[in-house]
Amino acid sequence: MALSRRTILLSGAALGAAGAVGLPAAAGAEPAAGPAPSTGTRRLAYPFTLGVASGDPDHDGFVLWTRLAPRPLAEDGLGGMPDRVVPVRWELAADERFRHVVRRGVAWARRGSAHSVHVELDGLLPGREYFYRFRAEGHLSPVGRTRTAPAPWSMPAALAMGFASCSQYEHGYFTAYRRLAETEPELILHLGDYQYEYAPDTYNAPGGNPRDHEGPETRTLANYRQRHAQYKTDADLQAAHAVAPWVVVFDDHEVENNWADETPEAPDPEFAARRAAAFQAYYENMPLRRTSVPRGIDMQLYRRVRWGRLATFHMLDTRQYRDDQACGDGYRDCAAAADPARSITGAEQEAWLLDGFRRSDARWDILGQQVFFAQRDNNSGPLTVTSMDAWDGYVASRDRITRGWLAAGVRNPVVLTGDVHAHWASDLKLDYADPTSRTVGSELVCSSITSGGDGADSATGSHPWLAFNPHLRFQNNLRGYVRTTITPGQLTADFDVLPYVSRPGAPAHTRARFVIEDRVPGLHLTADHPLPAAAARRSADAVDEGRRTVEAETARP
Repeated sequence: MALSRRTILLSGAALGAAGAVGLPAAAGAEPAAGPAPSTGTRRLAYPFTLGVASGDPDHDGFVLWTRLAPRPLAEDGLGGMPDRVVPVRWELAADERFRHVVRRGVAWARRGSAHSVHVELDGLLPGREYFYRFRAEGHLSPVGRTRTAPAPWSMPAALAMGFASCSQYEHGYFTAYRRLAETEPELILHLGDYQYEYAPDTYNAPGGNPRDHEGPETRTLANYRQRHAQYKTDADLQAAHAVAPWVVVFDDHEVENNWADETPEAPDPEFAARRAAAFQAYYENMPLRRTSVPRGIDMQLYRRVRWGRLATFHMLDTRQYRDDQACGDGYRDCAAAADPARSITGAEQEAWLLDGFRRSDARWDILGQQVFFAQRDNNSGPLTVTSMDAWDGYVASRDRITRGWLAAGVRNPVVLTGDVHAHWASDLKLDYADPTSRTVGSELVCSSITSGGDGADSATGSHPWLAFNPHLRFQNNLRGYVRTTITPGQLTADFDVLPYVSRPGAPAHTRARFVIEDRVPGLHLTADHPLPAAAARRSADAVDEGRRTVEAETARP
């Protein structure tokens, strides 16, 4: 019986160890068996328990990833692998049955990198879909689908891109990853908190945790490797990795909560060693290019991914170079937050970003980053009380970047954000103190995959902060992800939610849909997901204001 592409990718990823039995029939003719282990060595048990992944697509290539781990939860973090180099054969095909193999080769899985494999390919055709798989000592991996970006000079008709963040294994089931995979996106962005560092029964969701972390709080390389492996054993997460290339950035919990450059949340003389271990494990478990190989406590993570002339994704690192949070962190009315010397990106990354704005010829310039960008005041009185861990704690840094995209004439700036465990949408301003000031961009914030537990639904527009933050347009506290369809004429964002994550199998539905029109800064809520009257008037006013601004600028000589 012929199997559909979705069956191969989603069911195949869920097979886990059974993939050695179930996938070859779906994948068609098998290649010749890989080299047998050397005389006197023991044959591996099924090693592809962590699935497969791809990432960082370019117009002529991408990265393919897997990691060998017959016993993924082994306490030493090495997945039950022997202390030897293992050859891993890989194949890339133009079809899901591997009748038309376009590349094949051998990579070497070594103990020093936890037997992870990164295959960095180039020389492929632009804008093409490909399928890949691995073999080690006779075992065959699940099949993954990936694609190259379009040619740099081309203008694609559309891009289906989803983004997600904040997947706390203990707080629920990763059903949202599977629901995102079922929409078959062409690209997935993960904006941080891919895994959490806590020991069991330390960070509890309301109502209790339906699952437990394995091992202690992550501090050593063995701890982080084991924790990443536990997350990767989740079949729903494997399905999302197998369906499309990912572009990833970390936030805080990949190391520890609210760290800032070399400053930990609480005094810790061993923090540098902890950060280095976390970075090493992060690279080993992500489909990243060799440019991101860590060097001690340093890791090059900010980078650009171009999707033809349709979109440029500027992926930021707002942890590794930031100044320590002002006023002791938390929500504060803090004068130091406006200090022009403070930065959330560091001077070098800021200069890189501003230069990227000046050089961009993309229809959409999209910042993929971690923490809330727009002002978010939680005080209805005269004080401005905001999060010192977000861009509100680095006001001058935000202002320089916002003015930078205006000075560069960026056509459509859009900021994508994770971190806050709720869906938000906002218009971006130069002056948040003046609600009538010009709208200069848009921010889309995805909820968590699980962090915070089930959450709760609420009437659109009912969140109290929206009343004194009129640029904030939408909030919802259910778990989920955001799907976007990007065309030359508009960006459509669907805020998808799940009614629960405390048990598996939840359905997903679209809670709100916003549209950003080309050359019209600001968000417009579509008629099929209406706002209450007052919020709808704000939506219409913002779009009208954007149109008037564009018309005025177009009329200038």
